[in-house]
Amino acid sequence: MRTKHRKKNKINIVTLGCSKNLYDSEVLMGQLKANQKEVVHEEEGNIVVINTCGFIENAKEESINTILEFVERKEEGEVDKVFVTGCLSERYKPDLEKEIPNVDQYFGTRELPLLLKALGADYKKELVGERLSTTPQHFAYLKIAEGCDRPCSFCAIPLMRGGHKSTPIEDLVTETQKLAAKGVKELLLIAQDLTYYGLDLYKKRALADLLKELVKVEGIQWIRLHYLFPTGFPEEVLDLIREEPKICNYIDIPLQHIADPVLKSMRRGTTKERTDKLLRLMREKVPGIAIRTTLIVGYPGETEEDFQVLKEWVKEMRFERLGVFTYSHEENTHAYNLEDDVPAEIKQERANEVMAIQQKISAEHNQAMVGQKYRVLIDRKEGDFFIGRTELDSPDVDNEVLVEAEYLPIGEFVEVEITGAEDYDLFAVVVE
Repeated sequence: MRTKHRKKNKINIVTLGCSKNLYDSEVLMGQLKANQKEVVHEEEGNIVVINTCGFIENAKEESINTILEFVERKEEGEVDKVFVTGCLSERYKPDLEKEIPNVDQYFGTRELPLLLKALGADYKKELVGERLSTTPQHFAYLKIAEGCDRPCSFCAIPLMRGGHKSTPIEDLVTETQKLAAKGVKELLLIAQDLTYYGLDLYKKRALADLLKELVKVEGIQWIRLHYLFPTGFPEEVLDLIREEPKICNYIDIPLQHIADPVLKSMRRGTTKERTDKLLRLMREKVPGIAIRTTLIVGYPGETEEDFQVLKEWVKEMRFERLGVFTYSHEENTHAYNLEDDVPAEIKQERANEVMAIQQKISAEHNQAMVGQKYRVLIDRKEGDFFIGRTELDSPDVDNEVLVEAEYLPIGEFVEVEITGAEDYDLFAVVVE
């Protein structure tokens, strides 16, 4: 059965996984549009490109289910072609070709020109910095580097993304200028590790140099830093955050664990003492900073004692934002040689315990904000409220401010007073 009554050669890009994948999809869409191709993001199209995630078990499962769904739609004549790219495809291409042969073609993370060719398009080198945005107009992700050189035992990212490769400062400034011209006010810097930025190009950690150039771009009002590795953290970045109003008082620093035996096995290159010292430094240098972290529970060999150390530390550090993953045993990683000896139900129990502690901390942080005034960026309207964020919160992962108002312009900043608080939400009214 063939498809009928549907516009031909409309390319639907389906994105799974993290913000770095979303960025890659936007670059792909920008290239396709420049080739006069009709392209949409997660809408109907007769040609489908699935940008997959292969990071942990749940993400791989979602990617495979999505591939199977579109292959079935292809067999039923609802779509004509299915292409697969991204991390899962990079990591498991031979297996996928064997197990799901009805996909037209698989591509790795570094095969954009080949993917474009399969879609009847040419890769245009002159389009550096050109993307078709999928986020709301007022914020955008800026990927400043690809890949990772860190040796973390549990992580498969280097297998899928290769070694660390920084994008030159001048290219990132050009891209930021183009984003600002389109109305972007908030820039979210992403990479596997922002702190490593520049070591390959400039033979030094150059994140501070990059930030000094980005803050000069007219129209950009907030710059937010995601994914900073704790080892080798460039302290001059903290001075910049404190002194430069455009850089949000916000740091996303995935710490993963704090018990020394676990940190050592994870090959994190740090200790509890050094991590605590860095966190104290962050709070001393940038009063009022919001620190977001992520943790892994159930890592091989994590004892009850290790977990108790982690729990007490979470209580002590009182992170403004925190998320927890259960350990995923990933083949071809260093930790895969270890016995995955923490049962799944114990992993989940530990994750739930940490999140219960954090929920209480988050509620207390939010209650302390009641009665205070904040500058809020309005993201959308939902029901009776306009939904916004303070500089202490990133889109999709952090707290939101529900503002009661007749009308507020989406994508603009407003001054509000916090009138109420829940565990992860704040309520506010506009300051007249």
